[in-house]
Amino acid sequence: MNPEERFKFRTKQLALRVIWLVDALPRGRSADVVSRQLLRSATSVGANYRAACRAKSAADMIAKLSIVEEEADETLYWKELLSESGLMPESRLTSLMKETDEIIAMTVASIKTLRMRQRKSRPGR
Repeated sequence: MNPEERFKFRTKQLALRVIWLVDALPRGRSADVVSRQLLRSATSVGANYRAACRAKSAADMIAKLSIVEEEADETLYWKELLSESGLMPESRLTSLMKETDEIIAMTVASIKTLRMRQRKSRPGR
């Protein structure tokens, strides 16, 4: 599995794990609102990464990866709310939060690399 395929797999697994987590949440107004937001942002991570893989240019890829970064960070936020509100024990979220942190770190590293390559390839720089 090449790095692109591996990252697609990891982002899809993140979405699936969040789907299962949301299904395990207690029913109630607060849990429903947070779970909808979490589900939307977590599933968006993988979908936007797939779009980034089909980018037409480095600038397009950077833009799409920036969306991946934003959605992953938002996903982390909703997980923090679940934990801090007591809707889900922190122990059930630790592994998922670690994976989300890693996805954010890898995405940020990719964006930085692409930006550096872009600067080097510009004439007169």
